[in-house]
This record gives sequence, C-alpha cells and structure tokens, in this order.
Amino acid sequence: MESTSQATVGHAVFETVIGFMGIAWSEAGLTRLCLPQRNRDAVERRLLHHAGIAASSARPQWVTELIASIQAYAAGEDVDFSGVPVDLTGVDDFRLAIYDAARKLAFGETTTYGELARRAGHAGLARETGAALGANPVPLVIPCHRILAAGGKIGGFSAPGGSTTKEKMLAMEGVRVGPPPPAQVSFGF
Repeated sequence: MESTSQATVGHAVFETVIGFMGIAWSEAGLTRLCLPQRNRDAVERRLLHHAGIAASSARPQWVTELIASIQAYAAGEDVDFSGVPVDLTGVDDFRLAIYDAARKLAFGETTTYGELARRAGHAGLARETGAALGANPVPLVIPCHRILAAGGKIGGFSAPGGSTTKEKMLAMEGVRVGPPPPAQVSFGF
C-alpha cells in the first residue's frame, strides 16, 4: 500500500454540461481534480485509484463553491480558480514553481512550455516543464491546458481525451489553436 502524508478527507463526483467530473480534498485544500468523463463510475474509479481518497458526506464551504465554479466553467463562464486552496503535499520544489507560475495565467491566456519555465525561474527547461504539467494532480485549477508547445502548437495533454480535450478547453476560453482560418476571398485580400 502506498503511503502518503496527504490525508484526503473527502471526494465528490458531479455532473457538468460537458460530462462528469470529480474532486478530492484534504483539510489543507484540493488534492485531485478529474476532468470530464462520460459517466460517473469512470470518474469515481479514477479518483479512488489514488491512495488515501476516502468518502465523506461533509463538504467544506469552499468545496461546495468550487463545484459550482467548475460547473459554471463547463457551461462557458469565465471563472477564476486562482483562490482555490490546493494541497500539494509531497510535490517537489521544481513542480511547485511550475504550478505556481501556471496558476497566474488568466482565463483565455496561454503561454509556451519554455516561457512558463522562464517565468518559474527555470529557463531552458521546457521539456521538464511539460513533464511536470503532465503530473499535475489538479488540472483546471492549475491550468495546464493553457500551456502550448513552441510555435503555437497544441502540445500534449495527459487527461482523458488527450490534446483534443485540451483544444476543447481552450476553445471554451475563446482560444483558437492551429492554423488561421482561410482569408475571406470576397474582399479580394
């Protein structure tokens, strides 16, 4: 059995307009966030796969508010998750710096892995930054979907659905990734 210093107090699976999502929390903050899946059982399995996640009927007020905020985000609203308490017990200093820099990105704001590494004080470590984001336990709250590969390419995404999910999340925030749409020929430009 894996040991963890992070004592998870509870978890919740809930429905949004884009699918079922789930969160787990400790007394210190959010410990896990599962992005949309088609059914409740798939999210429950993903959450319970992690050591220490327990059932609890008691939800702190911030958890109730976070669920409402996630549902609003899924419905297309501009939501700021920067104030959500996050419990990153056991995460190394490099990842903490990367996650902190990523949390400063606003709704609809993107950057590259290389630029995020620079902002976090680790210039030149774009690949390691990508790996750190791939291990992000709380996507959306730590908005790893807002980090792109060099040249504006979508880059990888470790959540279910991969880069397609990342592209959909960015589109919900008004960000278009990929080649520009064809020029409008009626104006003769």
